[in-house]
Amino acid sequence: MRVHPPHIASMILGALAAMAQTKVKRLLARSSIGHVGHICTGFSCGTIEGIQSLLIGLFIYASMTINAFAIVPALRQTRVKYIADLGALAKTNPILAITFSITMFSYAGIPPLADFCSKFYLFFAALGCGAYFLRNIKRIFFDTPRTWILYEPMDRNKSLLLAMTSSFITSSFAYPSPLFSVTHQMALSSYL
Repeated sequence: MRVHPPHIASMILGALAAMAQTKVKRLLARSSIGHVGHICTGFSCGTIEGIQSLLIGLFIYASMTINAFAIVPALRQTRVKYIADLGALAKTNPILAITFSITMFSYAGIPPLADFCSKFYLFFAALGCGAYFLRNIKRIFFDTPRTWILYEPMDRNKSLLLAMTSSFITSSFAYPSPLFSVTHQMALSSYL
């Protein structure tokens, strides 16, 4: 597999930019630079498997991003803007904390979640550079909160959206066959 310098630069710059962020929304935005590098590496293969890995990466990344950006408004309702503000989330809204943590673990490429499957399929040996998402898990569950913020319940539509995208993230590793079948057919039709 040939990897082009812009893809590597995107992964490195995305990781460095995300590590420097203190705001939740900016962390997600800057990390997308690195994920684009991971996804675009599939083009470098020049094979059906490369296109398929690109499509798998797109589906999984879209699901994680929808999930994360559905959580951000719920956090902002309660004046959580900075990563450091996540300290009380596990105690005040455990469901949102678990959902956000699942998404962050998936972004980081931790098995058995969906983005691990995507990165594993693409690289076959590396988890990628996703450590900057793990510090959010530490803050959510282990740091002492700077302030206590009471989280308001989300509306039904956001809850349903989070349930669906979280289910996709957690089930894609355990049962990836449907996703592989669909993306394989898409790769074949776009490659031929």
